[in-house]
Amino acid sequence: MKKRTILIGILAVALVLVMAGTSAAQKIGFINMRAIISQSDAGKKAEVEFKKTVEKKKSEIARKEEELKRMKDELEKQKSVLTAEAYREKEASYQVKFRDYQRLVQDANEELGKKEQSLTASMIPEIIRVVEQVGKQGNYDAILDLNNPIIVYHDKQDNLTKKIIEEFNKGAGKSTSAPAKGKK
Repeated sequence: MKKRTILIGILAVALVLVMAGTSAAQKIGFINMRAIISQSDAGKKAEVEFKKTVEKKKSEIARKEEELKRMKDELEKQKSVLTAEAYREKEASYQVKFRDYQRLVQDANEELGKKEQSLTASMIPEIIRVVEQVGKQGNYDAILDLNNPIIVYHDKQDNLTKKIIEEFNKGAGKSTSAPAKGKK
């Protein structure tokens, strides 16, 4: 996957260089997609929503941790007074709760990862539309994302990230909160 991404990046840079060789004046702009996502109004709103979900999961996990700690402490205190069989039963019960806790943490991490990815993915098409619009208006021949590791140098004045954020905030990002057509 990483080799494929690098190959695509190399091909894109090669294409830009070939285009630069065929005509005298090429205009290339640069954006930072991560900055657009995190600094735009829609991105900030998504971050707040995501943080609420994270806090909810953290409190749920903290409750389970406290319950496990109490069970473990109780088990240690009763170790000397319980029969071997009673101790094994209580320890088995603790192990079941501990496995449930581990599953809860794993499920929460997976859910949070999917939610973060979903929130980000919902903004990408609209951001791309704004980038295309700014590119056409500014007569850019190409606009490259700075997160692509192939880019070695760029002139800071050609960085369009702030302009894309401004345009995205003007109204483009407002439609990302509405459900997509045909979905409920």
